[in-house]
Amino acid sequence: MKTGLLQTGQTLCYDEEGGVIPCPGSGQDGEFHLGLPWPSPRFSLDNETVLDHLTGLAWSRDANLNEFPLTWQESLAFIAGMNRHKWAGHDDWRLPNRRELRSLMSYQAKKPSLQEEHPFTNIFLGWYWTSTTAAIHPAYAWCIHLEGARMFYGRKDQYALFWPVRGAGYTLLPRTGQITCHDALGREIPCPDSGQDGEHRHGLAWPQPRYTDLGETVLDNLTRLIWLKDGDLGGKSMTWRQALDLIGEINRTTLHGSNDWRLPDINALESLVDCSQAEPALPAGHPFRRVREAYWSATTSFFETDWAWALYLHKGALGVGHKKGESFCAWPVRVSGEEG
Repeated sequence: MKTGLLQTGQTLCYDEEGGVIPCPGSGQDGEFHLGLPWPSPRFSLDNETVLDHLTGLAWSRDANLNEFPLTWQESLAFIAGMNRHKWAGHDDWRLPNRRELRSLMSYQAKKPSLQEEHPFTNIFLGWYWTSTTAAIHPAYAWCIHLEGARMFYGRKDQYALFWPVRGAGYTLLPRTGQITCHDALGREIPCPDSGQDGEHRHGLAWPQPRYTDLGETVLDNLTRLIWLKDGDLGGKSMTWRQALDLIGEINRTTLHGSNDWRLPDINALESLVDCSQAEPALPAGHPFRRVREAYWSATTSFFETDWAWALYLHKGALGVGHKKGESFCAWPVRVSGEEG
């Protein structure tokens, strides 16, 4: 995998009780390590900034430059002031979009959800703003919680931290899909000088067409992942164990001629999201059918290992569910080019 996906950082596998188990045959994130591997070292320090060698993005070393939370609009204005004064010698600082901020998260860490050897200072175990507006409620913007990496939207007049980023990086992270800008009341505004995701549109451009319809499956030309066209294979919400077992069953029966189906990790699931859309948060004109509201991932929550990550597809949010709860559906995926 060279485009669109990063590894989550999860290296261990867990049962429904949260206990560590051997990874081989588990079908979990810790077995497959899908995506671009993390370099070692991941980060290097340059005075007040930190370069991420995985993405090529540069971050402020201090993750709490203002020392107290700000509203979304105040955060954008603070960063505009950093640029006027060429903070750390640069005038291209910005509020990160949701995929940029997510790229820092490690799913094998908590409090904070960053790689253990990170060089950052003043990490706040709370919500951090992104520059990406929530399409489902444009008066809200996406936030990520640094205690465990949850991603949900918060009202723009509420208070959160912000973490400036700069540079185009290596153009590995896909664009979010957001092309419009909105004020704190949710009204659409002109994008120039807004500092928002819809203005910058940083990231890997989506191919056209984004999807190729293969009949019963769909190839995502951005990530080269092949998804079932049917988003409701199991026909119901299920437990995490049932979702993993369902994948095992369709591999035994070589569904659509393949026996290498997986439960997607949380990064693979999130890659489907178009941040300009909601209900569902999929690109307009997508070929999928029977899309459900939320899906299990193969990634365990390191914050509480008897929980696992899920994508709330109607919203585009990332949260967790108790593994024993019949909470979410399963959406099988496979990697293009692998032989069944």
